[in-house]
Amino acid sequence: MSTDAALPSSDAFEVLVSHHGTTVLMSVSGELDMVTAPQLTESVDAVMSGDPQRVVIDLSDVRFLASSGMSVLLDVNDRLSDAHFAVIADGPNTARPLELVGLNGTFTIYTTLDAALAASASADDSA
Repeated sequence: MSTDAALPSSDAFEVLVSHHGTTVLMSVSGELDMVTAPQLTESVDAVMSGDPQRVVIDLSDVRFLASSGMSVLLDVNDRLSDAHFAVIADGPNTARPLELVGLNGTFTIYTTLDAALAASASADDSA
């Protein structure tokens, strides 16, 4: 795994972008709320300008996920088909809020990075 760029961040929030085959992985850390959601949107816009085949947003290191952060995820899902977008979320900080609002039925959610990358690799093999 090679980190290509750290996109807009503040002390409490960071987005790291790396490439795994045809998958772009966006690893988010910190609090994803109304203050930091625009930074994630900017990072997504930068990634989307490269016309990626797959985008995975890893929320494993997110301490708090607000509705504004979920809105960014919905926007990415709308910009890519469901087969091309996934989220990594596990536990009460990320998976639970996504389940409570029903987003687990909107896009694919994996509990680990390994599972998400294995699914991407499998999709590459069948393409």
